[in-house]
Amino acid sequence: MSDPRPGSKLLDLVAVMDRLRSPGGCPWDAQQTHTSLLRYLVEETYEVVDAVENGTRADLREELGDLLLQVVFHARVAQEDPAEPFDVDDVAATIVAKLERRHPHVFAGEAVAEDLQAGWDAVKATEKPRESVLDGIPPGLPALARADKVLGRLQRNGLDEPVSAQATERQIGDELLAVVRRAHAAGVDPEAALRTATRDLETAARARERAAG
Repeated sequence: MSDPRPGSKLLDLVAVMDRLRSPGGCPWDAQQTHTSLLRYLVEETYEVVDAVENGTRADLREELGDLLLQVVFHARVAQEDPAEPFDVDDVAATIVAKLERRHPHVFAGEAVAEDLQAGWDAVKATEKPRESVLDGIPPGLPALARADKVLGRLQRNGLDEPVSAQATERQIGDELLAVVRRAHAAGVDPEAALRTATRDLETAARARERAAG
């Protein structure tokens, strides 16, 4: 009889990954490292996005499984590190502890904050003290995603004026496409141009933080 508890099949996935990685398993799986697996992690992430936007429920289920495999694979590789090993249980325990810590209104009996995002940011600040509100934004994000993340951080902390504008997703998409069209006509790489503009914005914001602090 199969285990009916939610999450029980995750144990099967861990066992399969262990067999693939162990002696007598798959030579290709045994050769992989955190670095060699990164391309697949990125690819699977974008395939999940495509399944959400364009695929069927079956597509999404499959792509989420492929993405989950990457997490389990990385955890299995990490288990073999001679200096600082950890396994999939350590990964799960870490995120469980983080979720409970960042949701005190759910797990610690605290009142729900009027501004949940501000409460979330306050808890994060105690976990990872940072010199700037911009610290911790992944530098490898695509230019548009990074710009959105930077602006969000700055606006929540009063370092950039929020723009009050009503627009639909389609209108914004058309505007972005028009900018890309202009960039193409001018022979300008739009990703590079946005990265440069975002870096300039970050530099100015960090300078204001230092001056105020």
